[in-house]
Amino acid sequence: MTWQSFRERANVWLYDSKDRVLGGFQWLNLVVNLTALSVLAIYYGYDHDEATSQGLFDLVKLSFGFYVLHYLIRVLYHFHPRQFFRETWAEGLVMGLLLIEGTGDVLFGSPPLGATLEVMMPSIGDFSTVLVQGYLFVAILMEWMRPGSRLPRVRLHPAVIFILSFLVLIGLGTWLLSMPQMTTVAGGMPVVDAFFTATSATCVTGLMSVDTMTYFTAKGHWVLLILIQLGGLNFIAFGSFLALASKFGVAVKQHDVIEDFVNSDNLLGSSGTLGKVVGWCLGLEALGAAALMALWSPEVPFKGWADRLFSSVFHSVSAFNNAGITLFTDGLAHPWVANNWLVHWVITVLVFLGALGMVAMFDLFDVSKLRERMKQPWKTISFPTKIALYFSLILVALGAVAFAALEWNGTLDGMSWFGKFTTAMFQSVTRTSGFNTVDIGAVGMPMLFLLLVLMFIGASSSSTGGGIKTSTLAIVLADVWRTVRGADHVQIFQRTVNSVLRSRAYSVLLFFLVGNMVGIFVLTITESHLVAQGQSSFFDLAFEHVSAMGTVGLSTGITPLLSSWGKVVLSVAMFVGRVGTLTVAFAVGGRTPQSHFKYPEGHTMVG
Repeated sequence: MTWQSFRERANVWLYDSKDRVLGGFQWLNLVVNLTALSVLAIYYGYDHDEATSQGLFDLVKLSFGFYVLHYLIRVLYHFHPRQFFRETWAEGLVMGLLLIEGTGDVLFGSPPLGATLEVMMPSIGDFSTVLVQGYLFVAILMEWMRPGSRLPRVRLHPAVIFILSFLVLIGLGTWLLSMPQMTTVAGGMPVVDAFFTATSATCVTGLMSVDTMTYFTAKGHWVLLILIQLGGLNFIAFGSFLALASKFGVAVKQHDVIEDFVNSDNLLGSSGTLGKVVGWCLGLEALGAAALMALWSPEVPFKGWADRLFSSVFHSVSAFNNAGITLFTDGLAHPWVANNWLVHWVITVLVFLGALGMVAMFDLFDVSKLRERMKQPWKTISFPTKIALYFSLILVALGAVAFAALEWNGTLDGMSWFGKFTTAMFQSVTRTSGFNTVDIGAVGMPMLFLLLVLMFIGASSSSTGGGIKTSTLAIVLADVWRTVRGADHVQIFQRTVNSVLRSRAYSVLLFFLVGNMVGIFVLTITESHLVAQGQSSFFDLAFEHVSAMGTVGLSTGITPLLSSWGKVVLSVAMFVGRVGTLTVAFAVGGRTPQSHFKYPEGHTMVG
């Protein structure tokens, strides 16, 4: 019997069990990945004796055996093994390396490559530990990038998946931040504060109940960075998907745009919109980090180039995702960076781009779009981009002029003309992010009230910012103007806005109004002691809640004073503000049951 005929008979015999076995391994792979990452988190998050540390690390090493076995099983069930090896040569190379390293570890007590590097460069440290972690992350990353290898298929509404993803991130973040090794205080961070901080980072809000610079260790800073990045990317991806899907007048669930967005062939493929979103985000963050790396002033006492690089990446990611979390006490008002105007402008640009939205950025800056408009000058930017860009610029100009006029002899006093201009622009642009270069508690009441309004409006659709969005504001204002003029149609930029979009805009507006009223009312109950003791006022509570629900992060300074229940209220506000608007928009845009009758029209006085 030839090898080819043997393979054909084997394939026929294996065919019936192929889907069952590979499907089972898909679930096992998810369990192994989560277990290995959890064990690694426990290894770094808690204090252990040497025996326990070794045992935890051995569990991580065991996961490599599963990855190799999974790869071999896929080879077994593939009809053309040679073709499979050619298509997965990179993954096969990693699996071969894992097999060699695992065999060496079992026989000689140490991975061969790690032991060799330790002998060649003894001053570097424990290479074996670094390699094991590197192998784990590479194996998991390759598994998730492999076509069709992502989460086992579970049929859930996209909005439900979106909400669950944030809940999972917040839960994991709470667990990680509560570990003793993440903070500089004995015993670790209290659970309520860990939950509040994880929610703030994941929902890219920036409200902090502790001093980020001194309270967290380097490990804690890494956890915050990861939560901000994953939370921001998650929201940008879903927001971009919704913005694209809403262009079609059909039920989102049934449109091919879903497949085009996620690109079933490759999660990070160049032809998939999701890959494009991730690529642009990471690219802009990298450019921002490079600019910050070069512009930090000598006054910042970095411990070395690695510390300088991490700080640059952290602030770039925090800025683009509109998180507003910094590694400096008092934010960017810290003396080390308070007068570094170039750093302020880098942060300003990153925050503005993040708040503009990915769909608008694609339309404005994508090379194919630019070439198209150069060849065909009569073509202009799209209708959604006009709303996002023009209304964002109007709000920035309004906020900057108002800040300069109202705070010229206040928080801007003593600055140069360029410093005053920079600070006014910075605080206007960062109304969506929560960064501050002045003490917000020292800002006068008129400007605080205007900031509250600007925070309520927020950023643009498919962006990292919160609020009701510029599109909602534009549609509501246009409808009000139509009503005042007695016109027949709602028009913006020579386009008619249909009734579905108007209903969606008013739904989002009402959602935010009611949400803020309820939240502020509850805060007046839970934080009544602060008001009674003169440590806070009703406006402070209202400002704090609008900032939380708008996922902004600006505060008059009362966040550390809040009770545990107050932090829970704000955590709920941050979560609802992050997922609520898109969820409402998604629900309104879905298919509704059609009926062939309607009730008689009713009429009543309005106003």
